[in-house]
Amino acid sequence: MPLKLSLKPGEKFVLNGAVLTNGEKRATLIVQNKACLLREKDIMQPDEATTPARRIYLPIMMMYLDADSCDQYYDEFALRMTEFMGAIANRDVLATCVEISRDVMSRTYYKALMNCKKLFEFEKERLRYDPQSVPEHAENY
Repeated sequence: MPLKLSLKPGEKFVLNGAVLTNGEKRATLIVQNKACLLREKDIMQPDEATTPARRIYLPIMMMYLDADSCDQYYDEFALRMTEFMGAIANRDVLATCVEISRDVMSRTYYKALMNCKKLFEFEKERLRYDPQSVPEHAENY
């Protein structure tokens, strides 16, 4: 099934490891086959992994973008997911964590990333903070 991608002027995206930037006008691309594609809004820089959920998202994103180093990123994902699940009591959030883990195990990384974004919302509601200002180890999670 083709993927239709509508891009804003100047919007960046990653396609099979290459960073591309749309030109000055709005554009639509149609990707006809399976490809590794992430829009600018879904790309996280390492210094943006400032919360427990974001530290789960980053290695999933890297597994998706860099299949050659997947094992290294998987170890980081497993550690961060284990820490997160050990600190959470909310059943719905735990179910989301299990779903993310299943997605990672089945190598459906894009789906895992989109599910991981649900954890961002939980964090935001639970901790009521600006994600950029959270210390390394948030307490009272």
